[in-house]
Amino acid sequence: MTANSGHQLARDFFAAVASGHLPEDLVTPDMTASTLTTGDSDRERFAGGIKMRAALVSGEHGYDVLSLTAEDDRVAAEVTSDWALINGERARNRHVFIFHLRDGRIASVAEYMDPAVPREIIGPLIQQTLAARAKQ
Repeated sequence: MTANSGHQLARDFFAAVASGHLPEDLVTPDMTASTLTTGDSDRERFAGGIKMRAALVSGEHGYDVLSLTAEDDRVAAEVTSDWALINGERARNRHVFIFHLRDGRIASVAEYMDPAVPREIIGPLIQQTLAARAKQ
């Protein structure tokens, strides 16, 4: 795999996550993910988290890729995120993603970021949203 194709897979990943879905052709069937806030996930759990995050976002959102480095079957990406949330707050963070690739797709992803943002901003919004749905 060339560095450019690894770079493109990472960019496609960020675009997919920002749009709220994880296309099956982007990841391997046994894809795994790990984040500081949710721990280890299989593909289905990770895709569910992406959908849940999309439900919390209102208006402009996304990732800004600051740098990509690819070598062999690995890509490292430094990105920032800026999400306008449905409660009017903004969730901004800086992330490092490490991708491992196999057969032209993402086999694993590890995300490192400031865990205070999901814990203090996104977590309470998830709880509020779930509580409101339970009352309906």
